[in-house]
Amino acid sequence: MRAALQTLGEGLALSRSRWGPRSSIRTDKMAANSSEDNRMLFTVQVAGQGQMLQRGRFAETAAGAGILIEARSPFERVTPTESQYLTLSFSRELLPLRVAEITEACARTLDPAAPAMQVLGAYLGRLFGIADRLTAPQRLDAGQAAIDLLAMALRDVVPSVPGGDGSAEVLLEMMLMHVREHLADPRLQVEELARRHHVSVSHVYTLFERLGTTPGAYLREQRLLAAQGMLSDPRYARLSTSDIAAAVGFLEPRTFLRAFRRQYATTPSNWRREHLHSGSAPTALEEDVPARAGVPLR
Repeated sequence: MRAALQTLGEGLALSRSRWGPRSSIRTDKMAANSSEDNRMLFTVQVAGQGQMLQRGRFAETAAGAGILIEARSPFERVTPTESQYLTLSFSRELLPLRVAEITEACARTLDPAAPAMQVLGAYLGRLFGIADRLTAPQRLDAGQAAIDLLAMALRDVVPSVPGGDGSAEVLLEMMLMHVREHLADPRLQVEELARRHHVSVSHVYTLFERLGTTPGAYLREQRLLAAQGMLSDPRYARLSTSDIAAAVGFLEPRTFLRAFRRQYATTPSNWRREHLHSGSAPTALEEDVPARAGVPLR
């Protein structure tokens, strides 16, 4: 087996691999001992043939087809011929579908002739080729775009799931997009998100339950991902951590520090020292807890 990996963001990566004829099994015991409870794999069969068995469903893939795999569940996979794959690896919560819909989408072949699958396959192939030329924020945006395309393609194969509501799904997608496009707005909290979309706060919580999270947790996660990308990008090397905190919508630097440390088990400054490998270094090492908040970027 030969493989190459492109990291797109925290918990989001795209790989290209080539396999000889082989079979692999993930047993119940292996799945029970796994730490990847939220890990999902979406594989595009670039060349060759494949077979997958998961959750009692058997699926066959040929060149151009796609298949979603749940890492936490047992599966059996066979590649009877030499095969090539593109694999998008991501956290379940990034996919804007309900948990039940994601489960139902696993081990179902996405037809290579379907327009949505053709767009997704072409996009992933192109993204893998240019990812190393993108900045960290661009890779993150490109990865999220891949997730959105995947959600569109999966809706063609997901059976009707009880409790489905098309209008609710559209509203939720609008909210997710609004959050990602307005991270720098410090006013964007749960109540403001509800007001801007003309629904109640309780309805916002109900919609986000489809993702297995809360609106506040999703907003915080997206802000931290954006901050992580900026801390890794040489273009922002001269900004203090308080400036970056403000640029992604954190009013208080101390709040940003606590959230970042809780999410990544390190401080923003330590993350920058470990991941900023090129470009100009900051003129001075800033404190992780500055005296006051910086000014948001314009």
